Amino acid sequence: MHSSAVTDKYRPVFHFTASKGWLNDPNGMVFYKGQYHLFFQHNPFGTEWGNMTWGHAVSTDLVHWNQLPNAIEIDSLGHIFSGTAVVDWRCISGFRTGYEDVIVAFYTAEGQLLDPKKPTTQCVAYSNDCGMTWEKYSGNPIIDQITIGNRDPKVFWHGPSKRWVMVLYVQEKKNGSDVHTFNFFNSTDLKKWEQTGSIDGFYECPDLFELPVDDISNDSRWILLAADGGYVIGNFDGKTFSPESSKMLLDHGRSFYAAQTFNDIPAVDGRRIIIGWMRGGKYPEMPFSQQMSFPCELTLGNREWHLCMLRRPVREIEKLREECLFKGKLDLGIGNNPFNGITGDAFELKLEGPCVSAQGIALGFHGQELSYQPAMGKLTVCGNSVSVGKSSQLDITVLIDRTSVEIFADGGAISMSECFVPDGSGKISLMSLEGGLPVKESCLYSLA
Repeated sequence: MHSSAVTDKYRPVFHFTASKGWLNDPNGMVFYKGQYHLFFQHNPFGTEWGNMTWGHAVSTDLVHWNQLPNAIEIDSLGHIFSGTAVVDWRCISGFRTGYEDVIVAFYTAEGQLLDPKKPTTQCVAYSNDCGMTWEKYSGNPIIDQITIGNRDPKVFWHGPSKRWVMVLYVQEKKNGSDVHTFNFFNSTDLKKWEQTGSIDGFYECPDLFELPVDDISNDSRWILLAADGGYVIGNFDGKTFSPESSKMLLDHGRSFYAAQTFNDIPAVDGRRIIIGWMRGGKYPEMPFSQQMSFPCELTLGNREWHLCMLRRPVREIEKLREECLFKGKLDLGIGNNPFNGITGDAFELKLEGPCVSAQGIALGFHGQELSYQPAMGKLTVCGNSVSVGKSSQLDITVLIDRTSVEIFADGGAISMSECFVPDGSGKISLMSLEGGLPVKESCLYSLA
């Protein structure tokens, strides 16, 4: 729980928020020496977007975060827009000055917000003390402006080609129309970059990473992900990306954007962990604005005869479980609420069982409603209805916080994120949508 969650009426209990001020895109997510570093787009001076700075928080368990002083601040080249961070394990950048491996951050310097305006360029900062303090590279920028709309560098090490890879969003006009492109670059020293390829049709905040198929180590694919949650599965040779699938959607809600995955999580762990910005939250009279999504693990699995990403809350959520409020089998009926009398701010709900025809669940929380009919592929949350993959099984996990809800269904193949203003009642209810519904397994935890 955030230290202010007890006194701030609308502060989320278990989702990261800045102590004060605005936040948006997660940036520079990297693991080093037992700590997960989460940087983020931050306005330290107000609850609206502006004064873009890299805020900074760290965690040892992904669920309890400690906000540190701001990491990278506005300078003569521009405001500090989104980017990534890596550990230079091979000490090839020349930035290392002590005993610690150097952490290198890549960001966009948005010169268009200065007066007078300057170019939009890609820059570097680095830390020799485990991310506690940062120095900007004297040779910035490392990539000059391509177009005004070039931003959000994602950098990682590509082992097979023994090169660093950068994926950069570039917006430009072609034949009078806006074209949204991801450009690929290579480097051997993290300073000099050469473009190797590009792919059209992706907007903002790129991420590119490899996942095993069904946890089989010798069969893997690469995922190219954009800010809106659209992603494509394919192959990557270190220079170009070759799609094998059509574009799919990682999250069907209105409050999931600009998600990024952590670099440098140790191989012994092996997880690909993602956090997104839960945009659109309303926090009346609060000193902060916006929140991050709950960290999730990504895997690749088969659904409806095709590969797709599966997104599930990280196992560390168990650390937040305060009390088991309900557990066991359920025979749900219309008007029968097994959670009657239960109130609270934050919950984790899991339900499993067979579900056919129009059968489904209706879940109420904080004055909001969720309805899910697996066999019909219909999911509605906070008034937002979407069509999703059909299933004969009810398999759903719901994370409820003071001002948000995240849904993970069908083994994580379906997810949906929404923000809201709670009604203050703390009530939770569960009923059937269509006659009797047997729930084979259920559990409801309060989270703190």
